[in-house]
Amino acid sequence: MSAAQGRTPQAGFHLDAGDGHQIWVAALGDPNGIPAVFLHGGPGGGCQPSNANLFDPQRFFTVLFDQRGAGRSLPRGGLQANTTAHLIADIERLREHFGVQKWLVVGGSWGATLALAYAQAHRERVTGLVLRAVFLGTAAELDWAFGTGLRTFYPALYEDFLAALPQDERHDPLPAYYRRILDPDPVIHMPAALAWHDTERVLSEVAPTQTRLSILPDRSRPNSAFVEAHYFQNDCFLGQSGLLENAHKLRGIPGVIVQGRYDLLCPPATSFALAQAWPQADIVMAEVSGHSLQHPAVHHHVKAAIARFRGDGFGPT
Repeated sequence: MSAAQGRTPQAGFHLDAGDGHQIWVAALGDPNGIPAVFLHGGPGGGCQPSNANLFDPQRFFTVLFDQRGAGRSLPRGGLQANTTAHLIADIERLREHFGVQKWLVVGGSWGATLALAYAQAHRERVTGLVLRAVFLGTAAELDWAFGTGLRTFYPALYEDFLAALPQDERHDPLPAYYRRILDPDPVIHMPAALAWHDTERVLSEVAPTQTRLSILPDRSRPNSAFVEAHYFQNDCFLGQSGLLENAHKLRGIPGVIVQGRYDLLCPPATSFALAQAWPQADIVMAEVSGHSLQHPAVHHHVKAAIARFRGDGFGPT
């Protein structure tokens, strides 16, 4: 039987994941190539066409998919039966669908969170990890990004962020944002979702052109804000034992962590803490770069890190 049995490149289709979810999937590249799966950020973001450019189509067989509630998956924004455990099960469902035994797992930001959770649950199915902007899914990281970090680097934006909440909710803003975003009343959830989305966008760029909130009433609903609120309100469904505490389960798995020096959402300290607990991980610093994968230096380093993985193992830079 060919190693590529079941691996058929497809431009895009919906796979029934159960629980009423249809996840959008694309399979690209050489059916006999190195299997890889790409995990997008958010949660709730979705894959972008440029994500496929990270993988050499002559060397890799790459699976990209929009996670539950995200991108082109259906129902868009669906939060029922949408937890980290469900997403891990979906990755396994895709691996089995394409007849892959083991694969390279690539993800950034929330995609790095999910990649780590998947590798810790199914290490025997992972040939390696390429992570960008490590996020460990903790409340402390979110408190820093939307609290201390935001207040320190964008004090005027921080005041805008607080001003989107009633006065009596500003003392503990993140839980207030989650409650409001998940409120069924659009009058309540839309202003909060837009403020959250726009603040996060500023923090994701190393040189944003707009650094103040200007919420216009005719804006479209930002899907990621709702899925993020669902996950963040529930501590990313990671349970009592966190990803860093379980990093010992990654030992023996080779990995590369690409980190933007000036990433305000996922700062370098988090990547270094993970690398200290995971000896097989190399850190590659993208200087003068922030959080976004679209920054040229970050994109270059992620693509180069993926290229280090060969069919017979992990190669040098």
